[in-house]
Amino acid sequence: MPSDIVQELVNKTLRELAQSPKPIERSRISTTPNGYVFLVAWSNASLLRVLIRKYTDDLPKSEYRLKAQLDDAGRSTVANIEEGFARQTTSEYINFLGYSRASLVEVKGDVQRSYQDGFLKSRPGSSLKDMGIELDKWHEALKKSVISNPTGFKGNYRNLKESRERKTAIRQIPLNSFKFLYNPVDNLKAEDLTYEMFIELINKTDWNIRKLVESLEKKIKV
Repeated sequence: MPSDIVQELVNKTLRELAQSPKPIERSRISTTPNGYVFLVAWSNASLLRVLIRKYTDDLPKSEYRLKAQLDDAGRSTVANIEEGFARQTTSEYINFLGYSRASLVEVKGDVQRSYQDGFLKSRPGSSLKDMGIELDKWHEALKKSVISNPTGFKGNYRNLKESRERKTAIRQIPLNSFKFLYNPVDNLKAEDLTYEMFIELINKTDWNIRKLVESLEKKIKV
């Protein structure tokens, strides 16, 4: 092998050895394990999940598939924001926000079909404010309910507890509803909800997620 080729290979090896190791991406390092609670996107998605549960609990039993799909999509919208926040890299975080938006699109489709099928009423011009819900105040109440870790609900799945009777049968006993300490949401009734309110919240949540993605993409480009 010619000496100049050998020397070039040696030089290449030396250059590679001299390179600093690739820095670990630290854009996802957080001192707060549940820092997602400060995100407006998460707050709005959480409210959407609550409204969905209020709505689907009032659906006819024959619509069990619609209920299951809407409940799952609403939960997924929130959960993917939370899981993405815990990921180690910004690119992974962005991917999970994409999953969240996909679930949000599914929610929107089911809400539209609910309206078309006559399960969800329409009242043109209605909005969340008609029920006294202000998103910034809701966010503050939600943060407190999560950060303070309220007691009394640990181990209770979907607001039900089980008691064994005669060591064989399991009876589910309704518990008092969880309180966010925000009256417009705590006292909300399914019949108060409208198609316009859902679309308003879905669109705002989508906008918040897209803005969050844009800010994260800027970090990657820097």
